[in-house]
Amino acid sequence: MHLSLQGDSVALSQLVEGNPVATIVIDAEHRVTHWNRACAVLTGVPAAEMIGHCEQWRAFYAEARPIMADLIVDGALEGAVDRFYHGKFRRSLLIEGAYEAEDFFPALGDAGRWLYFTAAAIRDEAGTVIGAIETLQDVSDRHRAERALRESETSLAQIVDGSPVATLVIDAGHRVTHWNRACEALTGVPAATMIGSRDHWQPFYPAPRPIMADLVLDGVGEAAVDRLYHGKFHPSSLIPGAYEAEDFFPHFGPGGRWLYFTAAPIRNAAGEPVGAIETLQDVSERRLAEEALRQSEERFRELSRTDPLTGLFNARTLQERLQEEMARCQRYGHPLSVLMLDCDDFKAINDNWGHPQGDRVLIGLAEAIRQCLRRSDCACRCGGEEFVVLLPEIDRLAAGRLAERLRDGFARRIFPADDGREVRCTISIGVAQWQHGDDAATLVRAADDAVYAAKAAGKNCVRQAEDRA
Repeated sequence: MHLSLQGDSVALSQLVEGNPVATIVIDAEHRVTHWNRACAVLTGVPAAEMIGHCEQWRAFYAEARPIMADLIVDGALEGAVDRFYHGKFRRSLLIEGAYEAEDFFPALGDAGRWLYFTAAAIRDEAGTVIGAIETLQDVSDRHRAERALRESETSLAQIVDGSPVATLVIDAGHRVTHWNRACEALTGVPAATMIGSRDHWQPFYPAPRPIMADLVLDGVGEAAVDRLYHGKFHPSSLIPGAYEAEDFFPHFGPGGRWLYFTAAPIRNAAGEPVGAIETLQDVSERRLAEEALRQSEERFRELSRTDPLTGLFNARTLQERLQEEMARCQRYGHPLSVLMLDCDDFKAINDNWGHPQGDRVLIGLAEAIRQCLRRSDCACRCGGEEFVVLLPEIDRLAAGRLAERLRDGFARRIFPADDGREVRCTISIGVAQWQHGDDAATLVRAADDAVYAAKAAGKNCVRQAEDRA
């Protein structure tokens, strides 16, 4: 800055005094020549106490020492500046020989203030330094905001790291910024391996692909999420743009694991996504318990519908299926036939050979029935040695032929007794076809009457029910 502090004093005074930035001007003897109103407000020291004196340090420091403008006037080298402002200054990029600095002044104001200040030489036309000008700006609010932000980030890091739920955070570039201890324990991957990388997919998938946090950060639509988590996710009911999901990860840990995970965007003050947070919980034990319960319930339902000895359906299931098949028969006019089977002289087998041998005979009869049935047929043990078979879409003649094959096949079976002797058994079968006006009881009774006819005919034979029209 080329000025004459004497000749241009009026112009300089107007320039400095009108400047809203706190400004100090000193001459070559370090005397204060200008101390503007903004500087008086900033320091609380009126210009009258400073003008003409060399005690500008009193406004900033507890003891005498040069301010930046003093160092400029003395032509101090960078090493000298560093002694007073170590790590807090830099050379100006705009003005040769000028410096910029930022420092905390504990004696300034009630609780100290952070100041950003610049100092440059004032030269005459010959280039001789005849003084220096220093500007000062109070940046305490910015420092408090930065400190609050750092404390907030530190607090966030502590909250994330201390959470018992596995948590990872990625930034706008999909780089991992947080990978807490619970996430380390869950995945077996240390945070040091993940922080700063884009490899957060590795613990979960065998090849690179986005995890839920990546999708949330990219703001993809629900259709894109569905392509990767079809039928396994739903949008969060609490956070816009967030998702919840549950999936099995076959490559995660030995034998794979079920994970429940949530992902939500992290937004700045303008609402723009700047990252995403994802939490993960191992729900494998719950899934195993649910599967065991499901199998138990399925087994219970199966037991409630089947005969424990033979594995055929029981009388309760017979009633249900018979009602269903009769309704279908009435609706479409298709035939429905019923076989009633009864073991001949079964009491004698129990009496002569014991009930275990009788059970083996009944199990063998169930096997013989299964071998003759189609998938759509239904075989039931109604109790004791009585069995019923429902034959949808089959008339009584075809049913009679099936019954004859069943009778003949069972008669050929041999059931070795415990003492090595052979036990044989025969069955009598009654055949009835549904007729208009029949209800379940009428149809079953018709087949039962046909069984009695078979017994009367000498047993080990098949008889058709009489016409009920």
